[in-house]
Amino acid sequence: MTVRVLFLGPLSDIAPAAEMNVDGPLDWAGLLDLVSPECADQIRSERVKIACAGKVLLDKADLHAKGGDEVAVLPPVSGG
Repeated sequence: MTVRVLFLGPLSDIAPAAEMNVDGPLDWAGLLDLVSPECADQIRSERVKIACAGKVLLDKADLHAKGGDEVAVLPPVSGG
């Protein structure tokens, strides 16, 4: 089964696509391998969050998505 990966906000501009379907399972290293070095640098930022199956991960290295899961790469939040 596949894992759906969504790059939200400005991250979708530097990712290979705003949405990707990749073979599962998918871990942190696998996610970084999917993208360009520039995008990987952005994703590594402490301000960028990763959600898997609807839950935001406290530690991105804990990403372990299985087939059917959705992974969302969330840009830094700004407010005003």
